[in-house]
Amino acid sequence: MTEQLLTSRDGGVLTITLNRPEVFNALTRTLQLELGAALDQAAATDVRAVVLTGAGKAFCAGQDLRELTSMAGSVGEALDELYHPNVRRIRALRKPVIAALNGVAVGAGLSLAMACDVRVAAESAGLIPGFVSIGLVPDAGGTWFLARELGFARAFEWLCSNRRLTAAEAHAMGLVGEVIADVGFGAGVAGLAAEWAARPTAAVGATKALLEQAAAAAFEEQLAREAEAQERAVQTADFGEGVAAFLEKRPPVYKGA
Repeated sequence: MTEQLLTSRDGGVLTITLNRPEVFNALTRTLQLELGAALDQAAATDVRAVVLTGAGKAFCAGQDLRELTSMAGSVGEALDELYHPNVRRIRALRKPVIAALNGVAVGAGLSLAMACDVRVAAESAGLIPGFVSIGLVPDAGGTWFLARELGFARAFEWLCSNRRLTAAEAHAMGLVGEVIADVGFGAGVAGLAAEWAARPTAAVGATKALLEQAAAAAFEEQLAREAEAQERAVQTADFGEGVAAFLEKRPPVYKGA
């Protein structure tokens, strides 16, 4: 039996691969639990960047509908048990999580991609809302992430239309940061992940946390949070290295501490 999820390490980069290519990496209970374990592994201090991608021709086709129809308990319970913890894990990681969209991201697969900090797409990839076309509503954080990325009107129109966005269209809308040619996509993602892993991880993680809080924070509250985070940042070895490298006119070598 094929493993439903694969992990690999390249230096400070942990790559997590959804591995059900025969069904476009549709999500099952087993796959979700394995993803949770891999994201817990990603919290290790020597992991400095995470790549989430799919095997084969798709990133993720969303929930496996065959399993959904036979699932014990309510859908709400399944979301609370399986989907929500993994989305929270991604948001809680104080390091960059890169969604490498090697193919289509549909439904909950789209929500999973949107939970990540950085999204890059192969030229042939596409983003498809999926939910409303079968009489469901977006879940797993999809409405929260897309409302913030697109604004109410564009998010509402797109989610209810089920229109497939090409990688180029998604890039133009700001949903992906970069489009990479299909040929060489893996190498391009590896290079990008290595760049992220070489950055000062503590500062990257603290910036992620500050941006998480900014939307709901009062201005004075956010100023105070920034000041507290900066107090911690100036005490890191990475800050000392960054200053030394600047003064010595050389590239910095950050250790992530």
